[in-house]
Amino acid sequence: MAEKQYVIFKLCGEEYGVAIQHVQEITEHKRATTVPNVPKFIEGIINLRGNITPIISLKKKFNLQEGEIQESNRIIIINIADKQVGFIVDDASQVLTMDEKQIENPPELLTGIDRQYIIGIGKVEEKIIILLDLEKILTEKEKNEIKNM
Repeated sequence: MAEKQYVIFKLCGEEYGVAIQHVQEITEHKRATTVPNVPKFIEGIINLRGNITPIISLKKKFNLQEGEIQESNRIIIINIADKQVGFIVDDASQVLTMDEKQIENPPELLTGIDRQYIIGIGKVEEKIIILLDLEKILTEKEKNEIKNM
């Protein structure tokens, strides 16, 4: 049985996971500099060790209830189209190893673009963890906008 490791993070009290091999790093939340005329879910840009990094609010992208930024907020850094991109999450709590038996395919009721980035549903004890491919969250047009920032 193949096991995979996932970085587990929270949004609005729900748990999500992203494959650890896609995560470059997790950093504390930093206030982003606003960039005009970008999609609403882009919070802005930060300077992360000399790299200008666009920051995306997953809450805005998923149309979830937004709240105040807390000390527990984190930014998960991944690479999309050869550009470092950060995703703001409520908390990035742990790395979890899951066996293939613990992961089911996304439910049939998910259709369209949502199904592209939800790669599975993890079941750990009584918890359900929605497994995401953060690279597929953005459309090609959105990736190009970010690449050109």
